[in-house]
Amino acid sequence: MDSTTAQGTLPLDLAKLRVAIVHYWFANRRGGERVVEALAEMFPQADLFALVADRAVLAPSLQSRRIRTSFLQHLPGGIRHHRKLLPLFPLAVEQFPLNDYDLVISSESGPAKGVITGAATCHICYCHSPMRYLWDLYHPYREWEIGGVTRAIFTLSAHYVRMWDLASASRVDYFVANSRHVAARIRKHYRRDSVVIHPPVAVSHGYLSPSREDYYLVVSPLVAYKRVDLAVEACNLLRRPLRVVGEGEEYRRLRRLAGPTVEFLGRLPDDAVRENYARCRALIFPGEEDFGMVPVEAQSFGRPVIAYGRGGACETVVGCFAGESLHPEASTGVFFSEQTIDSLMGAIRAFEGVESGFSPQFIRAHVQFFDVPRFKAAIAAFISEKLCEFRSGLSSP
Repeated sequence: MDSTTAQGTLPLDLAKLRVAIVHYWFANRRGGERVVEALAEMFPQADLFALVADRAVLAPSLQSRRIRTSFLQHLPGGIRHHRKLLPLFPLAVEQFPLNDYDLVISSESGPAKGVITGAATCHICYCHSPMRYLWDLYHPYREWEIGGVTRAIFTLSAHYVRMWDLASASRVDYFVANSRHVAARIRKHYRRDSVVIHPPVAVSHGYLSPSREDYYLVVSPLVAYKRVDLAVEACNLLRRPLRVVGEGEEYRRLRRLAGPTVEFLGRLPDDAVRENYARCRALIFPGEEDFGMVPVEAQSFGRPVIAYGRGGACETVVGCFAGESLHPEASTGVFFSEQTIDSLMGAIRAFEGVESGFSPQFIRAHVQFFDVPRFKAAIAAFISEKLCEFRSGLSSP
């Protein structure tokens, strides 16, 4: 079976499939949504499903697509407060009628993989992450995000949904992980193997700016687990200019922490974000991410990354930890080993000691692997292979 061209064009047989793409929710436009956008371009015939969808945040390419939502869409505050509806996720996602499709692709970072499909339907799950607030971040999430009576309700419902999440993993025929880090978590929590296909990043939009400015950059939703507070406090103490792009519930707390060298820019249009990438000294990436598109985007502009040395950043940034022998000409960043202010400050100082040795050309060349056409080619080849395998299993005695 012909898999695909280098641009990710579908072979004829895939183009004729009845396809459903199930995403957890369209409440913002982040990495998971960009994966769905690429899949929707590959499968223009696909029907889209999501628990809730805010059409205002959809990419232009999805604005004209029909998106079928669950009953959560119609509950008061269902879109804005969808995360608080955790106990209803299993019921909502199981209502989607998917028996008539040849292929279901679930985009999983919530409950999407829990859909019920027919025996003749091949279900491939592209897993951005097993639900963090049920597994790895369960205890921190209870402390960071919620309190009081809400915490007790979350604790009880999380236990039930965690059991459902584990059971629903058996409904998936084939798992794709967005990083080796996530593949390990799929193996840990679901006891399933997966193939790693890194998500698409529009690195072709990157460029090398002829000039730099004296500021560090954070691009992130302002939520607790992203640990933007570390960047703010480290730059306070070092008196380094820091620009923070993003918004979220941590905004007020971070503003109270911030000193005179920290500037909050809020949500910016894509062109303005790119300009900030291109002119910064380096991106600071203090959270532990499953993959993390932001470091890849920053590197597409030839800018180094100062990252916490765990999770997906270790797969996208080439470098070593502060205190080790740095070779900036063959590196794309510096890691810090602990999520503490002191550790991050040490990494910033280490970066500044060798800053002039980094090669923007080398950094930009490093991330070309993550471009959109590569993703489309890899995922189309995987789907072609697994559909053949799945169908041969159906015909076996």
